[in-house]
Amino acid sequence: MSILRFFTPQDINEARLTGGPLARRQKSALDMTIPATMAKTIETGRLDAFRLDWKPGQPKMPHVYWDSDTAKVLEGMAAALSLRPDPALEAEYDRWVDLIVSAQQSDGYLNTHFTAVEPEKRFTNLFRDHELYCCGHLIEAAVAGYTLLGKRKLLECLCRYADYLCGYFGPGRHRGWPGHEEIELALMKLYRVTEKKEYLELAQYFVNDRGTEPHFFIEVEKTQGDGGGQRTSNQTHAPVRAQTTAEGHAVRAMYLFAGAADVAEATEDVELLRACEAVFENVRNRRMYITGGIGSSFAGERFTTDYDLANGSLMYAESCAAIALVYFCQRMLNLTGEEKYADVLERALFNGVLAGIGLSGDKFFYTNYLEVDDSLYCYNFGSPVRREWFDCSCCPTNFARFLPQMQQYLFSVSDQELWLHLPVDAEIRHRFANGSVARLVVTGGYPYNGNLAIEVQEDGDYTLAVRLPGWCNRAEVKLNGEVVYDGAGGKYLPLARQWRTGDRVALALAMPVEFVRCNPKVTANAGRVAVMRGPVVYCVESRDLPGEVRNFRVDTSHAPEVTAMPPDLPPDARAVKLFGVLEESPSDEPLYFTGEELPCVPCEALAIPYALWNNRGPTNMAVWLRTAKAVSRTEQ
Repeated sequence: MSILRFFTPQDINEARLTGGPLARRQKSALDMTIPATMAKTIETGRLDAFRLDWKPGQPKMPHVYWDSDTAKVLEGMAAALSLRPDPALEAEYDRWVDLIVSAQQSDGYLNTHFTAVEPEKRFTNLFRDHELYCCGHLIEAAVAGYTLLGKRKLLECLCRYADYLCGYFGPGRHRGWPGHEEIELALMKLYRVTEKKEYLELAQYFVNDRGTEPHFFIEVEKTQGDGGGQRTSNQTHAPVRAQTTAEGHAVRAMYLFAGAADVAEATEDVELLRACEAVFENVRNRRMYITGGIGSSFAGERFTTDYDLANGSLMYAESCAAIALVYFCQRMLNLTGEEKYADVLERALFNGVLAGIGLSGDKFFYTNYLEVDDSLYCYNFGSPVRREWFDCSCCPTNFARFLPQMQQYLFSVSDQELWLHLPVDAEIRHRFANGSVARLVVTGGYPYNGNLAIEVQEDGDYTLAVRLPGWCNRAEVKLNGEVVYDGAGGKYLPLARQWRTGDRVALALAMPVEFVRCNPKVTANAGRVAVMRGPVVYCVESRDLPGEVRNFRVDTSHAPEVTAMPPDLPPDARAVKLFGVLEESPSDEPLYFTGEELPCVPCEALAIPYALWNNRGPTNMAVWLRTAKAVSRTEQ
């Protein structure tokens, strides 16, 4: 097996979102998400923790993960400035950087909790205490500031910290694994911008030593009484390259394998790549929600067993986990060029990720349920609605950095090839090594519309490879009006030519509404169907029914109808009218009864994209719907 590499643009501004859900969410991130998370980072004391002036007995004690929240918001600020220069925001960015750098110790170490609160416990409990995780996010913020803004101060600071880690961990030095993985992929980012091989070697060490014997966390348990007994939950049940299933904390697992994919690419490690592929297949085929959400249990925020995919109450599907899956898929797509990774990437992006943040840009879900009912207790910190902040606020701060950088998922390049993954409305400009320039304008309204156009804006000699999604049963591609492909999706179609200004590629991706059924091993979905159109998953809210969604039963023999969105939701999206019946709501008693089924009346329901639910106020909701016997249209 050979390892391919389709390098994604280093400058995320080679693509600019111009319309549709990604552009809308990105604008709300610049207008609301970043200012809101900045304000909360300051209000809660996370930023001021870098002053290192906390004293016992005072409020706002720096938590072990606070540094990561500040770093993610700072990364989002850098991305926002690269998209929309703002002198006031840049001055605040520089102030944050100055404060963070001032907290660095003389040996290079940088962590607010273990400098101000427990300096004697530095690196004594890696399983629990997030030191390396916080360092990873600070590194990512530093790399973003350098690559997007050309600012070196934080980069040089984090290089000193990384140098300290390289001298502390590794063969012949201290042994250790991060309890919460993330530093692996961060070190690989730092390696790419500095070309310092020690950073690659440390990332290799953290990946390759993890899960080997003697078990490091078992040794921690002997001295600390914490950490050793949870091998599966922290991805140490086996060496990473021997793992074949997604285990434990879902966010940590995906960060680990994203970093492992980076290491595999840099070192041409085929065995490690195969482990990444095996874990991906396990996620895709047995442990992923239809929305691209991952993690079946809120207890431990973790994967559990194959086909354990409950829809509400105890489920997890954290917003950060969907984001982490996007990171992993992007790396695997760029490593192999296989279209299946783009399918999962867009499923997670358009559904599992975007559902986690409201259209206003300043309210967030931690857990993303597929069913919300007032008879179910929601473990989303006690709330079935989005909130402005959480004590553990990894999700809001992750959105602050993710949304301003979504354009990096649109395409990848390799030599004289441009691979278009997501044909959303955008302007793309990339200069190849031979001087040719790909300058393209993509329009059409994807993912809500399948009729798309790619207009060439500048002459150039290169190959444009357009993705024909795996969900698409029939795709037609025309080049300057001539059909060049008519067939099934699930592949990339390469179009090599000397492109001329005015050339036009037209995509017609068949996008019917489909009822999706689930493997019967998922008992929660027995007798139920979900609704999809293209890559978009739909749900039904009770507000769009004359009753409760739990009483609605969809008739799959009646073809659904694509229709306009209800008021107060984006009009460029598409709603789906469903036909079925509504059960009569019984009285509270008796709890159980015999005899006939509950009486039903014909009913229509409006399904909306799952990513847009809970934007019109509190409501019950379901993705997986019970089915009904056929109901004639005349009865409707």
